[in-house]
Amino acid sequence: MFITFEGIEGCGKTTQVERLVKRLRGRGIKFVRTFEPGGTKIGKTIRKILLDSRNRELSPLTELILYAADRAQHVDEIIKPALDQGKWVICDRFFDATVVYQGSARGQDMELINILNNRVTYGIRPDITFLLDCPAEIGLDRAVKRNENFSGDDQDRFEREKMDFHRAVRRGYLELAHSDKKRFVVIDAALAEDDVEQHIYNVIRPFLETKGR
Repeated sequence: MFITFEGIEGCGKTTQVERLVKRLRGRGIKFVRTFEPGGTKIGKTIRKILLDSRNRELSPLTELILYAADRAQHVDEIIKPALDQGKWVICDRFFDATVVYQGSARGQDMELINILNNRVTYGIRPDITFLLDCPAEIGLDRAVKRNENFSGDDQDRFEREKMDFHRAVRRGYLELAHSDKKRFVVIDAALAEDDVEQHIYNVIRPFLETKGR
């Protein structure tokens, strides 16, 4: 089972990933928890480049290629081996993020994005993608407050984008979810964290029961 979490900055993805893996651990499910960018040793170096707000000269095309490089290493080193071993993989962001951030919001060529994504993932696609959706204003406010607790690392390049950028990201995600309703589960991320967690677990529970049998 390959499960991904997507959404705008500050939507609460990481919190819900933590809650889900806690439930999986309690059920004895073998899983790997990971994230993008930076899910590998090499990826951590790429992540620093991508998220450092001091890298103002980073071009949209360079950004796209760096994400593809991070994903190629991530799939080859972490995701594919885990899935081949029958483990669940819980991933905070995957290729949908590139489609909306570099495609919908940055205006990069969608055909190129799709070619890169297909090549670096070996065609691997998530079984379920949870889209935690909330207005850009709410998400960005949360993200800014979160980053205030981690001052000094300059890892907030996307949070510093204009509001129109974040609105474009949200629209891109909703369009993706509408076009692939079988894979996407859209959840109102403005709800209380406990309610969001329960909604996610309600979707996952049938798969846990199947695993148990």
